[in-house]
Amino acid sequence: MLKVGIIGCGGIANGKHMPSLAKIKEVEMVAFCDIVEERAQKAAKEFGAEGAVVYDNHKKMLSEQKLDVVHICTPNKSHAEISIAAMEAGCHVMCEKPMAKTTADARAMAEAAKKTGMKLTIGYQNRFRADSQYLHKACQKGDLGEIYFAKAHAIRRRAVPTWGVFLNEEEQGGGPLIDIGTHALDLTLWMMDNYDVKSVKGSVFKKLSNQTQTGNTWGDWDPKEYTVEDSAFGFIQMRDGATIILESSWALNTLDVAEAKTTLCGTKAGADMADGLRINKADLGSLVTVTPELNSGGVAFYDGNKLSCSDFEAQQWIDSIINDTQPVVMPNQALVVTQILEAIYESAKTGKQIDF
Repeated sequence: MLKVGIIGCGGIANGKHMPSLAKIKEVEMVAFCDIVEERAQKAAKEFGAEGAVVYDNHKKMLSEQKLDVVHICTPNKSHAEISIAAMEAGCHVMCEKPMAKTTADARAMAEAAKKTGMKLTIGYQNRFRADSQYLHKACQKGDLGEIYFAKAHAIRRRAVPTWGVFLNEEEQGGGPLIDIGTHALDLTLWMMDNYDVKSVKGSVFKKLSNQTQTGNTWGDWDPKEYTVEDSAFGFIQMRDGATIILESSWALNTLDVAEAKTTLCGTKAGADMADGLRINKADLGSLVTVTPELNSGGVAFYDGNKLSCSDFEAQQWIDSIINDTQPVVMPNQALVVTQILEAIYESAKTGKQIDF
């Protein structure tokens, strides 16, 4: 039985991590930590094993508890510090996306994993959707040929998260780019299996955040608290010449919305997730669009049971620990995502292309 500790008992822990871990018979959640102790107490009551303990300080938790696994669900700024401390305490670490606020922090996390021998993975759960799994297998088989152009889509019209620290640049490192753009970019790089970046050019906008009557999904935001961008865009060139366009927004005057999706253009075929998964190609002299029949209820796993992408993510992560295999999301992959995001912000700030 793996003993698991949860650090950060807020929205993402309650919405994804703890419910999925609770379904895995080889796991028991024995320690919960949050700077607001009431949140940790609530989580322990709902998801904890008998005798589960509660902390408001992660260092104390790591020093007092002998844990096998730690899930880190805190603001981006603290990802590196807590992840490294947990690995040095002998714990395997699942850290929520993005890997870290900065490239330096992400690199330190990857180095800590190598040094300690602990497993480290990042919470890019969109890889585990049925459409993502199908498309990734098609890419691995070579069905699309050489993928030389792609788009990473993370566009919301008006869906600015107004709770927690999402609008706080110091805590998060940015807005929609680092929050949801990171998912779309991770998907795209994973499909292409291309992490060798040559250069990045970026544009970042803060054009709508001063508005008060917003039509926002989660209610009007406070312009004084909105310290991050409302949209950001990147032009990414890989060393083999492949090109990726990354688009992200929480607030943008557009009807062309898509989140955590990718468009891929290869020499044999193309694919997109705009309206379900579609694969397009030329066949027998005609242009053909194929729409695979996917299981909308989730991904078939092990005995054929259907799991949500979050459940699938948690199951494969725990399975990788039990069987000593590699998790699906590797630290070196997540590090490149953070490098690109940071380069887009830096390029927008300086007006220059960032060369890797």
